[in-house]
Amino acid sequence: MSDALQFTVGGLLEDTARRFPHNDALVYPDRDLRLSYRQFDQLTDRVAKGLFRLGVRKGDHVSIWATNVPEWVILQFATAKIGAVLVTINTNYKSAELDYVLKQSDSTTLFLVQGFKDTDYVDTVYSVLPELKKAEAGDFHCEKLPFLKNVIFLGKEHHEGMLNYQQIEKLGEEVCDEVLKELKKDLHPDEVINMQYTSGTTGFPKGVMLTHYNIVNNAYNIGKCMEFSEKDRLCIPVPFFHCFGCVLGVLACVTHGATMVPVETFEPESVLKTVEAEKCTALHGVPTMFIAELEHPNFKQYDLSSLRTGIMAGSPCPIEVMKQVISDMNCSEITIAYGQTEASPVITQTRTQDPIERRVASVGQALPEVEVKIVDIDSGAEQPAGEQGELCTRGYLVMKGYYKLPEETALAIDGDGWLHTGDLAVMDGNGYCHITGRIKNMIIRGGENIYPREIEEFLYTHPKVSDVQVFGVPDEKFGERVMAAIKLREGVECSSEEIRDFCHDKIANYKIPHYVKFVDGYPMTASGKIRVFRLREMAIEEYGLEAAEAVATA
Repeated sequence: MSDALQFTVGGLLEDTARRFPHNDALVYPDRDLRLSYRQFDQLTDRVAKGLFRLGVRKGDHVSIWATNVPEWVILQFATAKIGAVLVTINTNYKSAELDYVLKQSDSTTLFLVQGFKDTDYVDTVYSVLPELKKAEAGDFHCEKLPFLKNVIFLGKEHHEGMLNYQQIEKLGEEVCDEVLKELKKDLHPDEVINMQYTSGTTGFPKGVMLTHYNIVNNAYNIGKCMEFSEKDRLCIPVPFFHCFGCVLGVLACVTHGATMVPVETFEPESVLKTVEAEKCTALHGVPTMFIAELEHPNFKQYDLSSLRTGIMAGSPCPIEVMKQVISDMNCSEITIAYGQTEASPVITQTRTQDPIERRVASVGQALPEVEVKIVDIDSGAEQPAGEQGELCTRGYLVMKGYYKLPEETALAIDGDGWLHTGDLAVMDGNGYCHITGRIKNMIIRGGENIYPREIEEFLYTHPKVSDVQVFGVPDEKFGERVMAAIKLREGVECSSEEIRDFCHDKIANYKIPHYVKFVDGYPMTASGKIRVFRLREMAIEEYGLEAAEAVATA
């Protein structure tokens, strides 16, 4: 790449601290925490030395299981400064999933908070690692997890067998600066530094290996698309364990000297308060987050006039919601980003100056220095403009591969270096992409191919519909029928007949939802993706479609 950044993640922070030493780097208004770039850089150096003193070495895998606490961001850079690979663990995971990730990732160290929602992480760790209670802190050995040596609690409380985060920074005092300088010299941008586990909405999660070069350059170009500068302040309510938080959020800020203003756990009013208090110029979120903020009863009480830009991504962005974010939240330059973890993660993004029609109806153009093509899902031949096919991408953003899964890696990345996303898309003559669905989410009803996104966008125009998910359920006659799970706007009532009547004469009969269910919410992954397969499972059970499912899978 001609103008690519050749920094490691740690080197990037050092360069930004040199250029903008007094700029706010990391701000948590509710914790009264405010660090300048110089202070943040120095703090991550101390923690990096502490990790080294603990025994963490280049190439070691360090897992973190935590909400958006300050230590998360500090560790993102501290691990990178000694070349340790940060393994991010989904905050919604339970014991079996934690066990799986620790084993599959060969993690040597685990950082964790007390818990999240209904899961006590400390109790969960003890259930997975019963030997930990009897172990001496910092000297853990377990046959089941032979790589794991340290479990570190992110908090002041002391737990059996665990070290405390505060001890890590103290250990750093025992290591001189020259040692850290030598460690940094041994690092290279093309080395793996981050392992993101795919959200696992189907099958076992896979560890996506991302390099310094992957994520630093992806973040830089994401920031460019938003026209980020050192004057911007980004509110980050999306989880750090996901690329949306740690790349589109944290690294996009650091590549441009902007300020990170995280929200520890998403709550719509907390976001509104944070944006007003810190005069944030940008806000990230998945569509369901923006919907929750817009529909909060106190929404109009908050001054959001400082907002300019941000990103809506993570799942298809409803056109009506996008229009509301622009008009009611003052995000006149909001962008849409599309991608997947395997692409570091952003592949395409709209630009701030794109006409509103393009920003609400597409996922933008390829990022700079990124190739995108649409291929026929059967033949693999490149499709002309306007024709649907699978979206593929190639360039600096493509992952190294899945950790210890060479066969799966070969299925995802072909011999010419193209990453096959599994997403259906159409590209227009100007290079703007429109995502039409997942290949595996396509509904086939009596031989007709139906793309859920098209029906969803239509149903969003119904005045009573707040959110909608369309998917296929098994049917003995047609193979599949269309189902819509609809969340209504507050205070309104609606019937399934009303929804179907709304569709008549406006969309083809075979696209009209046969089943309509009104829901209060959707089963979600922690990164904000809706678990459509779970909605389908629930529908099969509720409507007694097990026999039809058996026929379909026979």
